[in-house]
Amino acid sequence: MTRAVDAPPLLLERVLRPYKPDCRYLRTAEVIGSGDLFHSEPFVQRYEFAIDASCYIDDTGHFNAVEFNICFNQMFYVAVATLVADGSPGPFESWTLEDYWERQLPKILITDFSSRFRRPISARAFSGELRLTKAVQRTPVDDKPGMLIISTECRFWDATGGAAEGQVRIVILDPPPAVPQ
Repeated sequence: MTRAVDAPPLLLERVLRPYKPDCRYLRTAEVIGSGDLFHSEPFVQRYEFAIDASCYIDDTGHFNAVEFNICFNQMFYVAVATLVADGSPGPFESWTLEDYWERQLPKILITDFSSRFRRPISARAFSGELRLTKAVQRTPVDDKPGMLIISTECRFWDATGGAAEGQVRIVILDPPPAVPQ
């Protein structure tokens, strides 16, 4: 299914609440396509960002690896909140927003992270895209919690040809049980 729908501003505000005000780089989010991740049907969302001043270092003059990671986190958090809020089929179908808020920080872990910078990106105004490409749900076993493993691809670009891309694997610990497939 393909659609272009903006994420509601109140959802964005709530998702970004854990960030310090000067670290809220994500400005807008728009769903481009949505499928069932259990069947490798990607969810795609596009974003607009602005970094007026880096939250941790003097101005480098370009989007850097730390900001890539922060922006990826913000994209992922918004994507999952959007899937939960929409009741989209797949791994988040049985979740409530309360389930999500309880897990947003303590249970969502990056387990594999790769980024490539092709050309410098202006941090003042740039775009991003996140593709959630696949999900695998593991049930709890003995003393090990259940987990949801999400594969993602992302990219960033600006109006002058700046480009960066990456692949990130996420594990969500102790997810609500998935809807049977």
